[in-house]
Amino acid sequence: MTSSRDRILDAYADLLVIEGERHATLEAVAAQAGVSKGGLLYHFPSKHHLAEGLCDRLAALAAEDAHAMRTAEEGPARYYVRSSHYAGTPLDRALVAVSRLRQSGDAQARATIEAASNGWLAILHDVLGDLDVARAVKLIGDGLYYNALNRALGGLPLTTGADEGLLKVVDRIIEAAKVSRR
Repeated sequence: MTSSRDRILDAYADLLVIEGERHATLEAVAAQAGVSKGGLLYHFPSKHHLAEGLCDRLAALAAEDAHAMRTAEEGPARYYVRSSHYAGTPLDRALVAVSRLRQSGDAQARATIEAASNGWLAILHDVLGDLDVARAVKLIGDGLYYNALNRALGGLPLTTGADEGLLKVVDRIIEAAKVSRR
């Protein structure tokens, strides 16, 4: 069973994604979560604390994803590109919700997203050995994610990720980077 704290964060994330930061009031979050305003304030004494909780959630989910990326059998680059689609996962929802906070000028949201992005890039750089190659692979994945997110938010059918042709391009980029390091 989901805790009240998690239900509140879920409700806040959903409101941010669907309605935007201005509409994600404490009253709206409490109603969406099915808790009293007092119950919400018990867990999150202010809207700032609510945003902080969502940023902490994103940081934890991004760290889990970074671990999965680093240990992926297919390798981090293929994992990053293959998993760069919007599937409505907790990581997806937290990333989009915190992005909405960042759009409203929240400094912690900006720092949290930058830390996650830099972490994924650092893994690619470690494995590929070339920052420009790592950036190219990351930008392929980021572009796929942006496209999938726009489709999802626009009500269009979701794609299931990178196609094999694009993954073969990533394989060629990785191989070319290995050759140039020799």
